Amino acid sequence: MQSLDLTGIDLIKEAPIQEPQRQYYYIAKAKQYVDRLAETLGRTPTFCVTTFGCQMNARDSEKLVGILEQIGYKEETNEENADFVIFNTCTVRENANMRVYGRLGQLSRVKKKNPHMMIGLCGCMMQEAHVVEKLKKSYRYVDLIFGTHNIYKFAELLATRYESGSMVIDIWKDTDKIVEDLPSERKFSFKSGVNIMFGCNNFCSYCIVPYVRGRERSRQPKDIIREIENLVADGVVEVMLLGQNVNSYGKTLDEPMTFAQLLQEIEKIEGLKRIRFMTSHPKDLSDELIEVMKCSKKICKHLHLPVQSGSTRILEKMNRRYTKEQYLKLVEKIKEAVPDISLTTDIIVGFPGETEEDFLETMDVVRKVQYDSAFTFIYSKRSGTPAAVMENQIPEAVIKDRFDRLLKEVQDISSKVCSVHTGTTQEVLVEALNDHDTSLVTGRLSNNILVHFKGDSELIGKLVQVHLDECRGFYYIGHRLS
Repeated sequence: MQSLDLTGIDLIKEAPIQEPQRQYYYIAKAKQYVDRLAETLGRTPTFCVTTFGCQMNARDSEKLVGILEQIGYKEETNEENADFVIFNTCTVRENANMRVYGRLGQLSRVKKKNPHMMIGLCGCMMQEAHVVEKLKKSYRYVDLIFGTHNIYKFAELLATRYESGSMVIDIWKDTDKIVEDLPSERKFSFKSGVNIMFGCNNFCSYCIVPYVRGRERSRQPKDIIREIENLVADGVVEVMLLGQNVNSYGKTLDEPMTFAQLLQEIEKIEGLKRIRFMTSHPKDLSDELIEVMKCSKKICKHLHLPVQSGSTRILEKMNRRYTKEQYLKLVEKIKEAVPDISLTTDIIVGFPGETEEDFLETMDVVRKVQYDSAFTFIYSKRSGTPAAVMENQIPEAVIKDRFDRLLKEVQDISSKVCSVHTGTTQEVLVEALNDHDTSLVTGRLSNNILVHFKGDSELIGKLVQVHLDECRGFYYIGHRLS
């Protein structure tokens, strides 16, 4: 991340109205407060950002970290030792909320010992009115609360908190605003997530996301291309294009562009080696996109295509807007166009009203598609969604039995499907030293499967040719050829 030049900003003047200049002004202002805190403490103040939830949240956290480093904080991995703790929250499941309340409770005693300590909360959980009310009533020691729509205002809100000395709450119900060119600190030097759109218009009956992330809004193609070009110039070889439903990209633009067309433009960027994307909604996956994937030299051979259920009846109750037959036909088209594609999925077990017959339909889809892997979830009742008040909620024991049967089927199929590459040579992006054996490195194939092989930290971020010697269920052991 390049440091912002804050020297020309006159803090005596009023803050600019235009973005991102307004936020640069508040970054400079917040830096003054942090510099004063550093003098008082006799050291550089520290921060710890903890991320709950999805890759969209992880990307948001990189923006928070970028701003915190610009204003003079340095990172601390242990939240109990940090001067500023931020929880970037998720609210897809109720237990995610409980985890946040538990962590807040632990921090209250730490803050009593360190009165200068600040606690910030942001993300999806903050978009729920009852959560904010609870925080105002029972967690008065929290300093800063904001949601998903105004994360770009972080520096401004932080400066306000320093000035006011009291809890700052700024929650927006929705927005059509997208602010570009704010600081961001990437977790990896060689790969990066890139938001191409925000929000969701699908309203699946079990999902809270459209209520907390707002309606769909797409970034301008030129801004996406410019961001990726800058990332590539900074050493990035792989990007993950992020959106709640990337297949509906472009519909809100003044000059509409399809996701397939955007991919073709991104493909032209010199120096970019790999393109990934998620998440794809089956109802919006076009023939045009399949054709682009077929012809592409850079799009990875991996597609995450959530099915959620194999029963057309349950899919209708979920408001997924496709049938079992349509899903299977789509899979057939994809496999025909890209024979070596790796397909992964999400499946919910125990949705209200799910019968044994419905469940067997899901098992049938799993057998027919032959997924490389599947994220299997027990249905979690989510307050505020239509599914939460549906009749025929399934007993826990029945759900657990179905979940266990599904998991075994998925794992059995996955181990067979993943092993088909044994004996081949594949290009691997090296991502890290192996967690268990530092003489090994861990990399990822185009199809997203992990491989471990002899190597050192010099290889991290490089693309190398690896022979896949042995499949061990969900990963490979190999040796490097080049």
